[in-house]
Amino acid sequence: MRLATIKLNGREVAGIVTEKGILPVERLNAAKGLAWAEDLLSMIRKQQVPGLTAWYNAGGREELETIPGLIPQGQVVYGPLYRNPKRIFGIGLNYRDHAGDIGSAPPSGFPGSFFKQADTLIGPGDAIKLPKLKEAVKTTAEAELGIILGKDCRDVEEDDWQSAIVGYTTILDMTEESILKGNEFLAGNPRYLTIVKNFPTFFSFGPELVTPDEVPDVTKLEIQSVHNGEIHAKNTVDHMIHQPPKLISLHSRIQGWFAGDVLSTGTPRAFHIGDGDQAECRISGPDGFTMRPLVNPVVDLKKHPEAE
Repeated sequence: MRLATIKLNGREVAGIVTEKGILPVERLNAAKGLAWAEDLLSMIRKQQVPGLTAWYNAGGREELETIPGLIPQGQVVYGPLYRNPKRIFGIGLNYRDHAGDIGSAPPSGFPGSFFKQADTLIGPGDAIKLPKLKEAVKTTAEAELGIILGKDCRDVEEDDWQSAIVGYTTILDMTEESILKGNEFLAGNPRYLTIVKNFPTFFSFGPELVTPDEVPDVTKLEIQSVHNGEIHAKNTVDHMIHQPPKLISLHSRIQGWFAGDVLSTGTPRAFHIGDGDQAECRISGPDGFTMRPLVNPVVDLKKHPEAE
């Protein structure tokens, strides 16, 4: 099953993805006398997604076609999957190729980890705004696989890691690389990540949450960094230095997880973005599997201060 958040009558509401468009959960509830949460973060925190997935797979998918109120795909306006998760957690240099891009060695022990603030968050189609700070002269975008945590938990075993998650999504994570490089970024010592990762609009996620039953082998997913429609870099999850089972388990033993936390697992390679560009994350897999791409335009606030 796939879920999304769409903009409807001035609100951001959860919907179920169908072949023809999006059915808002509120319309499913009204038609069937159900009581699913009608925004995605509440649904996750109430641990309702597995139950809704079971309903969908047991005949609900066909039933959705008979329920009035579908928003046709051509009329859908996506929002971010949700706003204000408790934590956004990123993994740096998780592919060896990316580490070489910034002249650093890949982490050899613990993963290179960092937090992002919730107010960096935007959704599909929203503008990535390059900082007007004069020292900020090279912003990069990074396409990544996102993992959404489905419950509050600690001490998750690696072989049980999927019990802690509720789905996957596409992510674009931005870095102000000129400040990062200009301040002696040393291998194993990313002391400036808080600054360079937390400008407004520096984290986009969505448009869809794909439940784990649609992704039988996450290691076979291919992540593509796409710049102005051209593939800049690509790699598969099985080439990550620290793969999802370890990332979920290890961090559960350190800070634990809250339902709705977002884990961004690292990029195959970053690309420099400028005013008027388009940044995109594509994720695909075997047997024709694809996620709906995440696409964001780029606006430079030095050139367009009125866009702030």
